[in-house]
Amino acid sequence: MPLRCAATSARKRPISTPLALSRYNKPGTIPLAFGSEVRDGCPHDCGLCPDHQQHTCLGIIEVNSGCNMNCPLCFAEAKPGFSLTGEEVEAMLDDFVRTEGRPEVVQFSGGEPTIHPRIIDFVRAARARGIPFVMINTNGKRIAQDDRFLDQLAEVRPSFYFQFDGFDRETYRIIRGEPDILDEKLRALDRLGAAGLNVTLVPAVERGVNEHEVGRIIDFAIQHPAVRGINFQPAFHAGRHMRHDPMQRMTIPDILKLIEEQTAGKFLASDFVPVPCCFPTCNSVTYAFIDGEKVTPLSRIVNVNDYLDYIANRVMPDFGLEIRKALEGLWSSSSVPGSSRSVEQVAFSCQACGLPDGATIGDIANNMLMIMLQDFMDPWTFNQKNLMKCCREFLLPGGRQIPFCAYNSVGYREQARAQLEAMEPARRRAVRSGQPYRPQPVSFKFDPNGNRRKTDSVVSIGAPAGSGD
Repeated sequence: MPLRCAATSARKRPISTPLALSRYNKPGTIPLAFGSEVRDGCPHDCGLCPDHQQHTCLGIIEVNSGCNMNCPLCFAEAKPGFSLTGEEVEAMLDDFVRTEGRPEVVQFSGGEPTIHPRIIDFVRAARARGIPFVMINTNGKRIAQDDRFLDQLAEVRPSFYFQFDGFDRETYRIIRGEPDILDEKLRALDRLGAAGLNVTLVPAVERGVNEHEVGRIIDFAIQHPAVRGINFQPAFHAGRHMRHDPMQRMTIPDILKLIEEQTAGKFLASDFVPVPCCFPTCNSVTYAFIDGEKVTPLSRIVNVNDYLDYIANRVMPDFGLEIRKALEGLWSSSSVPGSSRSVEQVAFSCQACGLPDGATIGDIANNMLMIMLQDFMDPWTFNQKNLMKCCREFLLPGGRQIPFCAYNSVGYREQARAQLEAMEPARRRAVRSGQPYRPQPVSFKFDPNGNRRKTDSVVSIGAPAGSGD
């Protein structure tokens, strides 16, 4: 229920249900190298700085700012501005390897990364540096239409983080500004499935818009051959967003309740476990084995809590330690649905459980579904304690790595965007002349009084496009 601050009389709404989550707050792993010094204090020293309490599980590179959509809900506030060169992306990947040693996951994002002319080269560059899991964040438009591009994707085989908010025309009108886009998305998913490529659906769930579609999205994911996971994201309001009441923001507990109500017992709130590598209120996840109409969440047949107990340092047999390592890998922000590693981890952990007799690695690969809930912070829910444990960072030219929620809510994105756009003429000159582009570092400076610049773009969604506010 809403709370009231005694000091200010302002109403407050919990960003998450106050559960006993401290046991899931796994001690962080320090990166091999830092990208900035402690000078002004969190959150204005990001880079990562030595005060940060976790390494980068997932590195994000925004290869461009342009997009082939104009979504009313877009934390990147996508619009034409910059398009990174191969030299920049390769240097950023090299910095990622330098700080992580053996980074596990990199995600190419934007804008819309599939419209970047060198996106296939970027996937190859990541693979060449030994990064095993490469993801592309996409709306699916080019995949639905471009046969040659689909062939190239089938050759380099990235995974896909696929924008998919539901099935209703009104959902897509409000959130994406395109009420008739569903057929195009379904075509893209079918084409990826035919190519044997793995997809994680990414629904942004906005109160009063598409929360009634949560169960249907899960049912669809269970049936579609390309879909290996879902990442439900309570809509967060940074960048370009619709008018909203911060007191009515969707949260992870809200979506867990919707999942339980709309899946007829297939999934319960108790099936989901917080992801320990970040702050435990930021993510929850479960895995399920799908056998025809039967859905078996892993957490019902393995006592996950026995292997994710970060408080009691009890002695475990070696077998238990190996299972624990497997489960830690699954309950991590670096886990990629459908990847060979995640399949092996499920198979190993299920030596302690009861999947159907005779289930093989291939069975698990084709029948495993991950459901994750990811609650990103915005200016209304920003919490420094959560930020210091963030393990999803934006990678930038010059080696800086900025935690996701700091980048979008504190003012980093606006400064980076201005600098990256200012570099665009030099990029174009280098391309025209056939000369290598020399990457320039991105740097940051904040108001010493801590004032944040006005950056948010609010979009009215009260009436169909063209009818006015």
